Amino acid sequence: MITRRQLGQSAALAVGAIAVPGALQAQSWPSRPIRLVVPFPPGGLIDTMARLIGPRLSLSLGQPVVVDNKPGAGGNLGAAEVARALPDGYTLLMAAPPLTIGPALYSTLPYKPEQIAAVALLGSVPNVLLVKSSSPITSLKQLTAQAKASPGKLNYASNGVGTSLHLCAELYKSTTGVFVTHIPYRGAAAAMTALLSGEVTMMFDNLPGALAQIQAGNVRALAVTTTTRSKSLPDVATMVESGLTGFDVSAWFGVAAPTATAANVVSRLEQALDAVIKQADVVATMSRQGVEPGFSGSASMTQFLAADSAKWKAVAAYAKISLD
Repeated sequence: MITRRQLGQSAALAVGAIAVPGALQAQSWPSRPIRLVVPFPPGGLIDTMARLIGPRLSLSLGQPVVVDNKPGAGGNLGAAEVARALPDGYTLLMAAPPLTIGPALYSTLPYKPEQIAAVALLGSVPNVLLVKSSSPITSLKQLTAQAKASPGKLNYASNGVGTSLHLCAELYKSTTGVFVTHIPYRGAAAAMTALLSGEVTMMFDNLPGALAQIQAGNVRALAVTTTTRSKSLPDVATMVESGLTGFDVSAWFGVAAPTATAANVVSRLEQALDAVIKQADVVATMSRQGVEPGFSGSASMTQFLAADSAKWKAVAAYAKISLD
């Protein structure tokens, strides 16, 4: 007769037999190519950063890192693919603001946010508040005063409803209490055209996309949205310096992985990414595009994602924005 104790021992042995292959796999990681999923089409900033980092990460890890573009649903489709992947370290996500914005805008996502875990933040890009160069508005304080004096008469362009640039403007509105009319366009280029033609009063844009127009003197930068000034625009004040305490928005990017990815795999990725982001040619390439390199490990990125998610949920609720 088999006793309960013998049954328990057999069950423990069975669990151990299942766990050992996974543990051994984690110890030998990586032993085959790694897929880095970019949830956007080729050519954008996040894709460019992935293709900058991928080959250098490959050299560090000794295995190919293949960039795989999976665009759709505002970045949600690519995130869902990573969320559903095995947590074995061979499928990673090039994470960006939609990872924290999506849960604020959709009551139902194609994945659960808790299925994706932070690995490392790698850098950020400030947004910049712009008006046409011929505009009489020369400062953020002047813009806010005019908006308060004439509610609804000023308007702003964005690259679409629910985008990070749209939410950045709504954060400005909620912080100051002004009412400025939103006019969405199909993409940042169309929004910039509207600003240049005088169709709209203002817009927020990612710095890399706006830098050429700023340098050409076609638009005026009133403020950058990060808490420190951009090295690309050292003479332009931050929103905080202009009086908006706590205003901090950036187009950040980093790497994430399926939850339950082995701790030693995450640790090795952290070390490799930290080294890559400090390479002189990587720093130089990022800086030319207005990107601020900056490494933060898994623990810090986890805290950042939670705070960023809470911020956008509050903004979406204030502005009554939903994409369901």
